[in-house]
Amino acid sequence: MVVASARTAEQQAEHDRLAQEFVQFSVDSGVLRFGEFKTKAGRLSPYFFNAGLFDDGAKLGRLAQFYAKALLASGIGFDMIFGPAYKGIPLGAAVAIELARLGRNVPFAYNRKEAKDHGEGGTLVGAPLKGRVLIVDDVMSAGTAVRESIAIIRAAGATPHAVAIALDRQEKATEGGLDVNHSAVQYVRDQLGLQVCAIATLADLLQYLSHSGREGAGAHHEQVLAYRRRYGVD
Repeated sequence: MVVASARTAEQQAEHDRLAQEFVQFSVDSGVLRFGEFKTKAGRLSPYFFNAGLFDDGAKLGRLAQFYAKALLASGIGFDMIFGPAYKGIPLGAAVAIELARLGRNVPFAYNRKEAKDHGEGGTLVGAPLKGRVLIVDDVMSAGTAVRESIAIIRAAGATPHAVAIALDRQEKATEGGLDVNHSAVQYVRDQLGLQVCAIATLADLLQYLSHSGREGAGAHHEQVLAYRRRYGVD
């Protein structure tokens, strides 16, 4: 998800195609499910995206392809990748591998939750953090993980520059248990100053459901649309 007005019609069409393919892939993989799920904010959501279910080599490799294609199409510049513990570690590594396969080889690093007191020690593993750093994660609910990553990156003397996520839920964040009129993605972009690249958004999911021939797609579309009307942001 980059600023839409910055795209040409051809770029927008390619983005839309990639997003629809990703939503289809997520549904087929059982990663994107429909029903009734309680979110961290205590909301009852009609859909649930669990990137932890990209749980074999083929799925993870395909996921990395979507990340890499979205990043290259976004035009976002970066010098290295950082994968925050824990989900960001395999995601960041897989994306780094796929980017290298496509001719864009960049360093990769990640953090541990617990510091080692032997060997190289510390909480950081991999390439030294330097330059413009891209943070790779699955979704962004409250922006907490991103803020933690920003602190780690800045402490190492590097620049947190952008974030890549799989799905932008495009819904209001919560602060102190109350809804606020911005999403976590908007907060990271507008308040923290980082660029954000999302493979797909809630709008893309609604588009998929409106054209899908899957059983129950119409009912799911209405439920997701009602959820967006209640909790969504532009």
